Amino acid sequence: QAHLVESGGGLVQPGGSLRLSCAASGFTVSAYAMSWYRQAPGEERELVASISKDGVIPGYVASVKGRFTISRDNAKNTVYLQMNSLKPDDTAVYYCTVPVRNYWGQGTQVTVSS
Repeated sequence: QAHLVESGGGLVQPGGSLRLSCAASGFTVSAYAMSWYRQAPGEERELVASISKDGVIPGYVASVKGRFTISRDNAKNTVYLQMNSLKPDDTAVYYCTVPVRNYWGQGTQVTVSS
């Protein structure tokens, strides 16, 4: 059975950094494009970043370009989201997903506040 487990969230001050991890089990991440979504309170879930199977083609929502970096380590069956220069508007629950399989993790809370 496929599982995705996100970790690395927490409370950080504006301008700070966090690295989220998404550990997969029950399937091989190298076979799929992977994505990170986020959902802020009262808002719809939003696609933040995606990465192709071979890791060559990342994509980002405009609001995080230049600040967030998605990457993957297929040997560790893990996907990452490096988040720099965090802003209060980045506060949300962040989810890892395999879009073509509709696999979702449980999410990890990121709170950016002074």
